[in-house]
Amino acid sequence: MANVLVIDPEKCTSCRLCELACSARNAGAYRPARSRIRVLIRADEAFYFPRVCIQCEEAPCIEECPTDALVRDAATNVVVLKEDRCDGCGVCESACPYGVIWCLDDKAHKCDLCGGDPECVRFCAPDALRYESQDRWPPGDRQAYADRLRGLVQEVKR
Repeated sequence: MANVLVIDPEKCTSCRLCELACSARNAGAYRPARSRIRVLIRADEAFYFPRVCIQCEEAPCIEECPTDALVRDAATNVVVLKEDRCDGCGVCESACPYGVIWCLDDKAHKCDLCGGDPECVRFCAPDALRYESQDRWPPGDRQAYADRLRGLVQEVKR
C-alpha cells in the first residue's frame, strides 16, 4: 500500500518548522515563501492549518496544465512537476481547488513528497504531519481535511 502525507491540523502549533525545512530542501534557503507547504494562521482564533498538496486522484492541475508539466508518477502515484516543461503560466495555480500550488519566479511550485521522504515530516515535532501507509488516514478523514481546506481557500479568496 502506498504512503501518503497524513495531516492532523488539530496538532499543528504553527511553529512553521515544516515551512523552513521544505524551503531549505527545495530552494536551498530558509525562506518560507519558497516552501511547498504553508501554514494558514489565524492568530486571533489560535487556528493553524497546514496547507499542502493532497495528491488528488482526479487532479485538476494535471488536467488543466497546457504544457503537460504536471504528471502523475506511475510508481508513487504522486503528482510531480516537470520543471523543464513549466512556463509559469499559473493555470495550475488557478485550477487547484485547495490553493496549494504557487507560481514563483516563472515556475510552479508544489509538494512532490520529497521523492518519498518528506522533509516537513522529519521536523514536525507536534506530529501534525506524518508519512504513513494510506490505510492510516481513512478516506473519510482525508476527505474531511480536503473539504475543510477547500472551504478555507474559498474564504481567503473572498
